[in-house]
Amino acid sequence: MGSTVERTDEHVREYLIYRGFTNTLKHLDSEIKADKEKGFRVDKIIDQLQQFVQSFDLFGLKEYWLYLDRRLFCRLEDVYKSTVNKLRTSLYRYYVINTIQKGNLEKTQEFFQKQALELQSQAEWRDWFILPFIPAPEQNPAFSPYFSRQWADTFLVSLHNFLSVLFQCMPQPVLLSFDAEVQKMTILTEENEQLRQQLFALQTESRDQRDGDEMVHHKLPAYVQNMDRLGDTELDLVSSQRAVSAATTPSRNFFSFLPQTRRTPGKPNQVSTGSSPNQAAVGRKDPTTNQPAKSKDAAQSKDVKPLSNQLSTSEPASSQQPTNQSANQSANQNPRHKRIQDHEKERKELFSKPPQTPERKVESLEVEPPSELPSEPPESSAAAEGGGLSAEQPFIKLSQEEYGEHHSSIMHCRVDCSGRRVASLDVDGVIKVWSFNPIMQTKATIMSKSPLLSLEWATKPDRLLLLGSGVGTVRLYDTDAKKNLYEMNIDETHPRILSLACSPSGSSFVCSAAALSRSGNVSGQLLLWDTKTVKQQLQFSLEPEPVAINCTAFNHNGNLLVTGAADGMIRLFDMQRYESAMSWRAHDGEVYSVEFSYDENTVFSIGEDGKFIQWNIHRCGVKQSDQILPQDATGPFVLSGYSGYKQVQVPRGRLFAFDSEGQHVLTCSSSGGLIYRLTNGEPALDRVLSLGGHKAPVVTVDWCSAVDCGTCLTASMDGKIKLSTLLAQKS
Repeated sequence: MGSTVERTDEHVREYLIYRGFTNTLKHLDSEIKADKEKGFRVDKIIDQLQQFVQSFDLFGLKEYWLYLDRRLFCRLEDVYKSTVNKLRTSLYRYYVINTIQKGNLEKTQEFFQKQALELQSQAEWRDWFILPFIPAPEQNPAFSPYFSRQWADTFLVSLHNFLSVLFQCMPQPVLLSFDAEVQKMTILTEENEQLRQQLFALQTESRDQRDGDEMVHHKLPAYVQNMDRLGDTELDLVSSQRAVSAATTPSRNFFSFLPQTRRTPGKPNQVSTGSSPNQAAVGRKDPTTNQPAKSKDAAQSKDVKPLSNQLSTSEPASSQQPTNQSANQSANQNPRHKRIQDHEKERKELFSKPPQTPERKVESLEVEPPSELPSEPPESSAAAEGGGLSAEQPFIKLSQEEYGEHHSSIMHCRVDCSGRRVASLDVDGVIKVWSFNPIMQTKATIMSKSPLLSLEWATKPDRLLLLGSGVGTVRLYDTDAKKNLYEMNIDETHPRILSLACSPSGSSFVCSAAALSRSGNVSGQLLLWDTKTVKQQLQFSLEPEPVAINCTAFNHNGNLLVTGAADGMIRLFDMQRYESAMSWRAHDGEVYSVEFSYDENTVFSIGEDGKFIQWNIHRCGVKQSDQILPQDATGPFVLSGYSGYKQVQVPRGRLFAFDSEGQHVLTCSSSGGLIYRLTNGEPALDRVLSLGGHKAPVVTVDWCSAVDCGTCLTASMDGKIKLSTLLAQKS
């Protein structure tokens, strides 16, 4: 901390010189010279105390210790007062022993005369008043240990450690962390740029290979097909430099993120799956497809049919076989295609090798696995649950904290887009808005008379919170001002607000409303509301029949919206045309949770049938992977009590969340969160880490990557929320 303070002082001094604040600079320099805290340098504080001791300055020693007590020690909790008193007693004894060793008996008698009133009532000083009258105190059994070099060194080291820990745990102002953040972001930006260039070089080669064997599939709009999240200029740049970096694989780095830009994952085989062959030549957004927002009446009167019906009339597989054969023949005749295919085969073989390589052993640091792993089931039982524990440990669990302000089961727990605040909702309708960095602190408590069913953070500004009730209203709450800004009446016939999703632009949000009945397929509506005007823009068409939408999620730019419904259907909406792009039956039973993958070429979903499925959005209804999860990961969740009492909770919040690169997924379990690695083989999930820490089933999770270290949030039925801070190892 001392070096950080010195560096920050230099930045402030440079700024004052730049602004011409010479008088302020003079005052700053004079106060820095007289700084008793020595810029939070513990070694300089110890040197100052020793200087008072060696110069027999009892008054200066007492005044300096009193200053430290008023400035630092008095702010500590009561449990640390005994430690402070012991250190002060040892400091005074260190002073007295020094006076005797130096033969200055006048200073020894002066100490007891001036400190008599303060020390005579303390039991630890009762025998020390005879010290000036003993001929050879260093030989007395009661005082001889204090004359040893070992005791003096032990005291100084203890004082040094105490002050170091104290300064490390003190809340720091934002300015002190600015310099370190700038340096870190500079390094990460450079590394991120290199990885992006490598990734798009691999993507371009994959597109060239698919030119020869393209199959006829359902087409999304042009601006949707280009899901690379980067502009066309960058695509052209990488295409022209394709031969520079061909077979290199981007390293997985947990910290490689930009605050305002989400990255595609570093898995080349996942990114290339399902992409359109003409992707590099098509812009992100087709200007001919932009249409003005439709009115509510126009949207309701228009009969919009999902494109899944059109897919039923597409050509069968047999009719596509000649096309594939002719494409393969042309590829074999073209030497360039043959070279690309050979290179792709070698690259796949390289990626399929085990991750432990000599390069990894050099770059990574050997760290013992977290202490929670031994208490988990053995590898055989873990494999039965969906993938055995991997020999490679991609994450290190640095710490785990608990937020225990709730007194009933949690329904939702979400981190805002900036990673600064968390909003959690329990079944009693109590909402807590709290922060965890640098310390865990409750910012606001929201009590609701009506039952609350859904919760979502707004994107712009991120201080706003959307709250959906069970009586047909949505509230817009300002967490800074701690007051309601608006309360919108959605629909009296569909009062249960099951899901809320705010557009990344912050201009609108999607609201899912359902009827009261819970038997069979419940009727529902999917509505789009304008956040600024607080008015309904339109109602989406839900086919084949209006049904309750359980979960909703936007892609990174708001062009696509994916929903999961009570009828087991997943519907993909085009938010430029405000119509359904495709829909397919995904699960036997309700869809509980749905999210876009980080490359946004696929969609993941968890349903009532206990399956975790990855879907290709470029091939309607085509599975990329299928994994059966245990019931404690998919719900309904059961908490057993005394006398046979059981509490059952239907999933409401997010059941899975991805890390910053989309290569690992966090799911629920009966004792804490479970982290899996996404794979392309079978099984689709490879279990790598159990977070643990819970005594009740975890019902919702979230993974925040907007801070230095990734933070996993797991919320359970006993009202406890665990924050597990993870550090990812580079590979």
